[in-house]
Amino acid sequence: MTAAALEIVLITGMSGSGKSVALHALEDAGYYCVDNLPPELLAAFVALEHQHHGNRVAIAMDVRSATALPLVPQQLRRLRAEGVTVHSLFLDATTDTLVRRFSETRRRHPLSRDERQGETHALLETIELERELLADLREQSHVIDTSAIRAAQLQGYVKSLMPALPGQLTLVFQSFAFKRGVPVDADYVFDVRMLPNPHYEPGLRDLTGQDAAVVRYLEQIKDVRLMREHITRFLAHWLELLAQNHRSYVTVAIGCTGGQHRSVYLVERLCEDFSDRWTTLRRHRELDMRRTPP
Repeated sequence: MTAAALEIVLITGMSGSGKSVALHALEDAGYYCVDNLPPELLAAFVALEHQHHGNRVAIAMDVRSATALPLVPQQLRRLRAEGVTVHSLFLDATTDTLVRRFSETRRRHPLSRDERQGETHALLETIELERELLADLREQSHVIDTSAIRAAQLQGYVKSLMPALPGQLTLVFQSFAFKRGVPVDADYVFDVRMLPNPHYEPGLRDLTGQDAAVVRYLEQIKDVRLMREHITRFLAHWLELLAQNHRSYVTVAIGCTGGQHRSVYLVERLCEDFSDRWTTLRRHRELDMRRTPP
C-alpha cells in the first residue's frame, strides 16, 4: 500500500451520540464512508479502499464490536507509522441526554441484550458499561460533545476539523453558557462569569461578543484584559508541551452565564492570539444553536 497520501477519519463514540450524522457529513465532504466496520478488518479494509476509492476514507465503529475494540489503538499506531494520516473522533453526550434520545426514538441500546447470558440490562447500566468499554478510545481521540447541539451543528463541526494540517496541533475555542451545562469534550474550562456582564447594559443586551459595541465595552474593562492575558499565558506555556506529546486537538471552553457576550468575546480574541502559531477553530455553542435550523 502506498500510504503517503492516505487520510482516514475514524468515528467512534457512545450509542446515540450522532455517529451516523458525523459519517454523513464526511460523505458530503467527499470521503468514502463505511459504517460498523469490525476492528479486525481495519488494516485489510484500509489497504483495499486505498486501491479502489482514492485517498480519503471515513470509518465508523461502535460498541457492537466490543470484544475487538481493544485492537483499535494498536492498529491506529501501526497505520500512522506507515505514513497514514489518522483523525480519530469520539462523539459523546451526557447520560441524561443519551437516555432521553433512546426514549424518544424507542431504539434498543446495542448492549441491552446479552445473548450469551440470556439477560436484558437496564438502559443506565448499558450506558455506563459502554463508557467503560470505550474509555481507551476516548482517551486517544478528539472528543465532540453532542449533548447541546443540533445535527446540522455537528455536521459543521466535523467538517471544520478536516482541513487541519496533519501532524499540527489544532486549537478549538468554544464559548458556552453554564446554565446549559459544561461541554464534556473540553480539555480546559475557564469560567468568566465574574466579569462585568454586557447583558445589563442598555443597548447591549441583544448584541453578542462579536458586535463592535460589545467589544468596545469589554475592552475598556481592566479585569477583562487581565483574564485574556492570564488565559493566553497559561495556554502558551502548556500547549507547547501538549504538541510535543503528539496531541492533535485541544478544546478550550470559555463559559459565562448565557454564552452570548463575555465568553464569545474571549473566544474571538483568543483565536486571534493563537492563530499565528497554531491552527485555530472557533465554536459558539449557544449562538450556533440559534443560527442553525432545527
